[in-house]
Amino acid sequence: MQPKDLEEPLRMKLSLTKVVNGCRLGKIKNLGKTGDCTMDIPGCLLYTKTGSAPHLTHHTLHKIHGVPAMAQLTLSSLAEHHEVLAEYKEGVGKFIGMPESLLYCSLHDPVSPCPAGYVTNKSVSVWGVGGRVEMTASKFMAIQQALQPDWFQCLSDGEATCDEATSIKRARKSVDRSLLFLDNCLKLQEESEVLQESMIIGVIEGGDVMEERLRSARETAKRPVGGFLLDGFQGTPTTLETRLHLLSSVTAELPEHKPRLICGVSQPDEVLECIERGVDLFESFFPYLATERGCALTFSFDYQPIPEETLLQQNGTQEEGKYVDQTKKSKTTSCNREMTSFEINLKEKKPSGKH
Repeated sequence: MQPKDLEEPLRMKLSLTKVVNGCRLGKIKNLGKTGDCTMDIPGCLLYTKTGSAPHLTHHTLHKIHGVPAMAQLTLSSLAEHHEVLAEYKEGVGKFIGMPESLLYCSLHDPVSPCPAGYVTNKSVSVWGVGGRVEMTASKFMAIQQALQPDWFQCLSDGEATCDEATSIKRARKSVDRSLLFLDNCLKLQEESEVLQESMIIGVIEGGDVMEERLRSARETAKRPVGGFLLDGFQGTPTTLETRLHLLSSVTAELPEHKPRLICGVSQPDEVLECIERGVDLFESFFPYLATERGCALTFSFDYQPIPEETLLQQNGTQEEGKYVDQTKKSKTTSCNREMTSFEINLKEKKPSGKH
């Protein structure tokens, strides 16, 4: 039976407008401490470094149109400062000058992979500027209470990935550990008055072992989590087919009314592949990686939001055949009426590096 105290953080509501070829179009409503924020899906999170968008001041950030509604913070960059935040008592949002922003706290920075071999049955390690910080469930939840994010990724054993051959024994251990961490964190959340307004995001693990991936999805879905994080699906092109097959199978096991996030995936072509398999939210570190290499992303992009009206103005006819021919010649997508501007933006953009 779901604990009564955990019902309030799950007031968030995901409303699907339609599902087309696996792509989920909709809105996440009732977000934020006051419940008056919304977020479109599919969409992405604002990548930050210790709470700041790289290379942008807060003033500049506010001048940019279309900034993601939710910012991603990383526990690895904030764990060493949790004592200061605990004394501050008003949460990390106000501390970093983003009191109105929705905040999601992930375990690791996707740009800085962690060394393997530091996960036990009782703790997970994150790596900050000062080195390794070991996280037990109690310490982890104490830090989340100091941060007060809207969403936060639960502790998990994420060392079994789809990009490497994983033994069944290791995959099973990653799922068992992750479920144990989740149960402990849910219990501690129930006891914390501050964290009643935050949502735990359950993590789907299991490496490249289908049986364990499905078990992780089914068992995590039984818990009162606010959403799901698909972990370990990043990798090289040689494992793409395997990863996408696993992803399709996993999302089919998840409830439709809760958001699905994925970590480690940010390239436009990979994002589109994941959207077609039912993923809702993505990290946005890809532009940062390009910038750090001294490159710029340039795109050829031409989108007509109402292609029917444009066509009628051009030829004065509503013949279906001519409309189909015209849309094939245009640079809009064949399914743009079912897609958000975010999807269309990615579909039509072909990234290239310019020094």
